[in-house]
Amino acid sequence: MKSKVLIINTGGTLSAVARQHGLTPGLTTDSMLQELHIVAGEAVLTTLDYASVDSANIFPEDWAGLAGLISERRDRYDGIVVIHGTDTLAYTSSMLSYMLRNIKIPVVLTGSQLSISDPVADALENLRCAIYMAQSRCPGVFVAFNRKVILGCRASKVRSLSFDAFDSINCGNVAQISSIGMKIDRHVLPARSGAFRLQDAFCQEVAVLKLFPGMHREVLSMYAEKGYKAFYIEAFGLGGMPYIRHDFIGEIGRLTREGITVLVGTQCRYEGSSLSVYETGRRALEAGVLQAYDMTMEAAVTKLMWVLGQTSDPEEIRDYFQVSLCGEVTIE
Repeated sequence: MKSKVLIINTGGTLSAVARQHGLTPGLTTDSMLQELHIVAGEAVLTTLDYASVDSANIFPEDWAGLAGLISERRDRYDGIVVIHGTDTLAYTSSMLSYMLRNIKIPVVLTGSQLSISDPVADALENLRCAIYMAQSRCPGVFVAFNRKVILGCRASKVRSLSFDAFDSINCGNVAQISSIGMKIDRHVLPARSGAFRLQDAFCQEVAVLKLFPGMHREVLSMYAEKGYKAFYIEAFGLGGMPYIRHDFIGEIGRLTREGITVLVGTQCRYEGSSLSVYETGRRALEAGVLQAYDMTMEAAVTKLMWVLGQTSDPEEIRDYFQVSLCGEVTIE
């Protein structure tokens, strides 16, 4: 029996056309049907245009809308492909990994660095990879790009121009395409831990701070006074933050005692944080922070938003960050 695949278009470079103010999404799935069928093989395609925007204009409410749409259609198809702009694709794939946790079919996000209308574009190969992965019957949320497949919660855009735009951070690729076809590493696939249930609630009152020498602790209190409920802090190295002169850690301790969630990761893209190694990190743990370990920034921020959408209880929040929900983190 031929696989049935739904393709949802949100816009991005893949569907871009040249206009007065530069490249902007403009092609619909109807106008791309010929190209889509070229790369679909034997798959039976259904197409749907959800949006036609640059991914800079994708917002959390769009994540919830996409998750709801995918949940609604999931039993009609063997897999779903989402065409998405590359700039915020990793945020979307991370959030969908949480909102669609335990989904039984493959949900594969893809895009391109050049429009499908460009004769030298990467669009067709990325779509081919995505549609093929959507027929794999491997459950979960994935990113297909440059002949490789990445867990949705481990993908990060690391190059702005190259066709090899995405890497799998601190985790092996789910699959790789070579001259012998697509080879799937099933050890990387997320384990289903229960029945699927759409969980699309989220909290937007989350701030991201990239620490730099001299950053004043007042930045934290400014956000807190504006009603922000959580911080993700990209700290130095393994998770170090200052406590001499500008007592950043002391201010964090004050905020956590007031019920604000503080998640700490590293500015280093690879290998993650470990706050128990140095005094600066241990002081932060004593101040009540949570650890991001080896999560990507995109997965950490969206997990914060998602978890706070599920609960406001500090202990329950802490529990969520002590487990891997969909393969997004390795807990030490």
